[in-house]
Amino acid sequence: MSRLQDRYKKDIVPELEKEFAISNPMAVPRLEKIVINVGVGEAIQNAKLLDAAKAELTQIAGQAPVVSRAKKSISSFKLRKGAAIACFVTLRHKRMYEFLDRLVNVVMPRVRDFRGVSPKAFDGRGNYTLGLRDQLVFPEIDYTKVEKTRGMNITIVTTARTNAEALALLKKLGMPFRES
Repeated sequence: MSRLQDRYKKDIVPELEKEFAISNPMAVPRLEKIVINVGVGEAIQNAKLLDAAKAELTQIAGQAPVVSRAKKSISSFKLRKGAAIACFVTLRHKRMYEFLDRLVNVVMPRVRDFRGVSPKAFDGRGNYTLGLRDQLVFPEIDYTKVEKTRGMNITIVTTARTNAEALALLKKLGMPFRES
C-alpha cells in the first residue's frame, strides 16, 4: 500500500466523516481514478510524434497509454475521422495514489513560478482537472531525449458529490491550492 493511500485510510477518512457529518464510511469521498491525456495535434502530419508522446507517457504513468482517434473529420484542421491525435492513460488503485503523491510532492514544486493550483477547476461533480505546460517537470523524463515539449491534462476523478467535498479531499491529500 502506498504512503498516501495509507494516510487516506488512517487519517483523512475520519477527518472527512467529522467535517461533513457522514455516518456511513462508504459515503466518504475518495479517489476513483486519474486520467492523464496528451494531445498530439501535429500527429496528423507526422505519426512519429505520437510514438514519442506514448513513450514519455509510459515513463510518467508507469503503464502503457491508449491511442485516441478523431471522432469526426474537420477539414479546416486537415483532420480525418479515425486519425490518431492523442494518447491517454487511466490510473487506478495503487498506481493512482503513487502518481498523485509524486505529482504533489515532486512535480508541482518543480514548475516554474508555481503559486498553487486554481481552486476553480472543478466540474461541479467533484472532479478536478489541471493542465501542465510541459512534460519536463517529471523527473522520469530525460531532458536530452525530448524533441518537443508537450502539455498534458490531468483529471482527478473522485466520488465526491459536490465541489466542496472534493476540495476538502484534495486539500487533505496534499494538493497545493492557491489562495483566491
